[in-house]
Amino acid sequence: MADSDTPRVPQLLPDAVHQAVRPGTALVRLVTMHTREQVLDGAWWPRSRDIGAELPGLIAALTEHLGPVLRVGLDTAAWEELPTRLVIDDRVVHIDSFPIGDDTVLITRGDQDHFSLLLVPPHATPEAARAAMTRAVEAGNVTQAEQILIDTGTRRAHPVPAEKPQTGRERGER
Repeated sequence: MADSDTPRVPQLLPDAVHQAVRPGTALVRLVTMHTREQVLDGAWWPRSRDIGAELPGLIAALTEHLGPVLRVGLDTAAWEELPTRLVIDDRVVHIDSFPIGDDTVLITRGDQDHFSLLLVPPHATPEAARAAMTRAVEAGNVTQAEQILIDTGTRRAHPVPAEKPQTGRERGER
């Protein structure tokens, strides 16, 4: 039985949740303090690069804690393909995409109400993802997302483009 006089305290995800992650599960941690002095307001660990599969879970989790989400800003390089909007729970969520590579997701709840989340890459190990997410929500964190991913070993080096095979003429053959 819940005591109605006891305030509801937002909870972080228990560490055990990272051990058995099911596809479609939104793994989100949000800063639980009333002030917003940190560089990041939280962290998100999607399980794939398919935004259509991943974003609904994030939006549902954020809507529960923050209220309706109007827009989501994403880095084009972090996702397979990005639509300009998705309908999630009968609401249109606009998607802004930019080639910025800053390892964040920008959530817009109102005209000037933005939340910046660390984007943990899907390939991260549970231990590295947990470390990155914990660091992102630490009180007073001033470390940028990219540095958190580097420090926790979750940032993948940018892929080197595969060399195209040379033709006989390019190799000097006749």
